Amino acid sequence: MAEYRRLREELAQNITAEDLEQLKCACKEDIPSEQSEAIATSHHWFTFLEQHGKLDKDDLSYIEHIFEISRRPDLLTMVVQYRTHVLKISEEDDVDTKLTRIPSAKKYK
Repeated sequence: MAEYRRLREELAQNITAEDLEQLKCACKEDIPSEQSEAIATSHHWFTFLEQHGKLDKDDLSYIEHIFEISRRPDLLTMVVQYRTHVLKISEEDDVDTKLTRIPSAKKYK
């Protein structure tokens, strides 16, 4: 759990207010507009995603997708590194889970 908190904090430190607006826009189908307006920090955004089942220490696929479509390879790379080093899941693993969108994310490894 400590590694996950560390990842969340590192990601949050690399998300500016402008970035947050872009990320919230990329999530507009999953975050109602009135709730989106209330999300003022990246920490709050991560908390919202966790509370609504979009983010978990063992399931980072949603934010991988959001970082990819938001053109944030730096953030995506951090998530991929966490997945491969902490969760021990890589594109070579034959894992039948929803943990990651490996084909699109592997170019950032």
